[in-house]
Amino acid sequence: MRWLQRRAENIAAGLLAAMFLAFVIQIVFRYVFNFPVGWASELTVATWLWLVLFGSAFVLGEKEEIRFDLIYSAVGPRKRIGMAIVSALAIVVLYGMSFKASFDYVSFMKVEKASYLKIRMDWMYSIYVIFLAAIIARYVWLLSRLLRGRDPEAGDVTKVSSGL
Repeated sequence: MRWLQRRAENIAAGLLAAMFLAFVIQIVFRYVFNFPVGWASELTVATWLWLVLFGSAFVLGEKEEIRFDLIYSAVGPRKRIGMAIVSALAIVVLYGMSFKASFDYVSFMKVEKASYLKIRMDWMYSIYVIFLAAIIARYVWLLSRLLRGRDPEAGDVTKVSSGL
């Protein structure tokens, strides 16, 4: 599992490098050569979209997500489990309800192509369906742990990663 996590981080790093390179090319062509190139802008947007959704689905852990944990960290383990169950259920139900419509819309986008890159838009936006499936699976797994009484850790306000 750790090997897969590292490969996901490698993919995210590659996406970030491609986005940065396209951004630099876009700046150089526009301001040095006075010749704007549209493909670099499209590539920047596409890699940003994939980086954010791929990273959220496969690189970031549940503990690394942004959340308001002031109240969550202040309550005891039983209340924390209850709050986490409600949150996980809400995510699974709401994302699950949107899955079919999202899949249908992304599938419908096969009729469109990106202006400069000529990539089918269903391929471009397919990462959203992958993101939904990964997040639903993650929270079903988390929910199963919570229902067995596994206490999610309270945020540690002394750590930089706590978000406070």
